[in-house]
Amino acid sequence: MVAHLNRKRRDPVRTRRKVKTLKINGLDVSGTDEQTILEVARENDISIPTLCTLEGLSNIGACRICLVEVEGARRLLPACATLIDEGMVVKTKTPRVVEYRRKLVELLFAEKNHYCAVCVSNGHCELQQLAEDLGVDHIRYPYVYPELNVDATHAELGVDHNRCVLCQRCVRVCDELEGAHTWDMMDRGENTRVVTDMHQNWGESKTCTECGKCVQVCPTGALFKKGSAVGELEKETEFLPYLKVMREEQ
Repeated sequence: MVAHLNRKRRDPVRTRRKVKTLKINGLDVSGTDEQTILEVARENDISIPTLCTLEGLSNIGACRICLVEVEGARRLLPACATLIDEGMVVKTKTPRVVEYRRKLVELLFAEKNHYCAVCVSNGHCELQQLAEDLGVDHIRYPYVYPELNVDATHAELGVDHNRCVLCQRCVRVCDELEGAHTWDMMDRGENTRVVTDMHQNWGESKTCTECGKCVQVCPTGALFKKGSAVGELEKETEFLPYLKVMREEQ
């Protein structure tokens, strides 16, 4: 009896979640007040593209690809970071939304050096697939052509900053699931980079556990396994929700 009472004391206080009803693309849907537009949309098989959001990781609204129109809002809102509300009317495929997504994808290509034909993730790249889905066959903005390095100091893994889209998936999976926090963000604006251990070479990291989770969650070929040829690097992210649940239970 005592053990049972102790277990009850350790249980977190649960607040009752309120159910909200809304419309997405004219479809009546519902969810709890703790869910985002993106989560409810996915539960109802409504596609909203994104590069930074991944099930099992926290939402940060970094890429803005998931922008949607919400009736009454003056600007487009990120579906991954906007909680649903009663009576909300959401549109995910209006000409305005699609055009904004195209611009964002084009800017991602223009600000870095993405050469799909020689990339290990060619054919398995989320950015490449997103461009295809949006019909991006040319870039309307001048290319920046930054001089970015490739860190191949790690024995088995590598990072090519030319292909990084700053989604911060690697930062979050390393911190939230692996608990190492090897990856972080440095600088700001066009100089923003993902770095390991206060901007040390990856091969010199004292915190990296060499688990490879960061490589698996990377949407492009920015993080890769050495020895992978063009188009060979396929990612597996199904383990994330499971690991998150196990970590929360502990």
